Amino acid sequence: MRLRAALVLLLTSVISVLAPVLGLALAGLPVAGALDFPPRTRFVPHAPFDWIAFAAMSLPLLAAAVLFGVVLSRNSTTTREPPARPFPWWGWLGLALLALSWLAAWREGLVAADWRRHVFTTLWLGFIVFMNALTHRRAGRSLLTHRAGWFIALFPASACFWWIFEHLNRFTGNWYYAGIEAGGDWDYFVQATLPFSTVLPAVASVADWLGGLARLRAMALPALRGHAALAPIALGAGTLALMGLGLWPETLFSMLWLAPLLVLAGLQQLLMGETLLAPLARGDWRPVLLPALAALACGLLWEMWNWGSLAKWHYSIPYVDRFRLFEMPLLGYAGYLPFGLECAFVMDLVARARSPRGATAGPP
Repeated sequence: MRLRAALVLLLTSVISVLAPVLGLALAGLPVAGALDFPPRTRFVPHAPFDWIAFAAMSLPLLAAAVLFGVVLSRNSTTTREPPARPFPWWGWLGLALLALSWLAAWREGLVAADWRRHVFTTLWLGFIVFMNALTHRRAGRSLLTHRAGWFIALFPASACFWWIFEHLNRFTGNWYYAGIEAGGDWDYFVQATLPFSTVLPAVASVADWLGGLARLRAMALPALRGHAALAPIALGAGTLALMGLGLWPETLFSMLWLAPLLVLAGLQQLLMGETLLAPLARGDWRPVLLPALAALACGLLWEMWNWGSLAKWHYSIPYVDRFRLFEMPLLGYAGYLPFGLECAFVMDLVARARSPRGATAGPP
């Protein structure tokens, strides 16, 4: 089981890297440089805003909002929260690191520019520690204190995970970085990898905290049973969509967030006989809704803290680039929902790959 989980991660990475390059080749476009590492971002002009496209792409976000609303309304609870424990001392250190890093990120002249460019990493490290302390205060345990081995393994996994999205973005050109000074590829790699490594731990920490909220402990909805035959369909559709990023990036740019999810789900079912989504068959929707909500919450913080930073990213998105909240076009926040599921799949597979008994990173 451990080897199969590692194989799912490896094959997903290989497919995600090579399929768009194959799409470029099929389109008759040059593939030279398409596998250069690290991938560098640049501004790419895109198609102008279009109301029809905006309305069509708003429908999945509205459906997700309705789904969350139904869950919250059906799972109202009168359960009393247990008495809170003392806030752990290390949580205060995390909060201090978060606050000082935030101040340094947004306040020009407080620290040298060379230091200011790197505080995004310490800001998120402080946030991760603080969120674990909040969970520990309520439950007497946290991922950082009670699942430390798996939690620490998420940091290098997160860096690898996000570099794949950087590679996919070279085909779509949906974001680009500014304010970065790197002396070469190795310098750029190190500067980027450090903040990339905090993505999965942040989403995991927020999901763990959310899962302990009384209203979110039971996210029951009608059972949704899949069929084993859907696994090769999901794998094939995800692979074709990734190829489409090389063929028609302007039209299929949203597949950057959806296609890897299909590949992950298809491969996990085919190679392991089950997926992270198995609890849906008994009406437990926490594996879907908790990570999606956690990623959206982290997304709002990522975009807010990015807004005033010196080293930052900007967006250039076809058809829907309007109504910005911080740097992100409003509809772009919808991408955090499937991204949260991708985070959950990777976290689950890392847990299975580490455990001789195939333990999962299931709902808190």
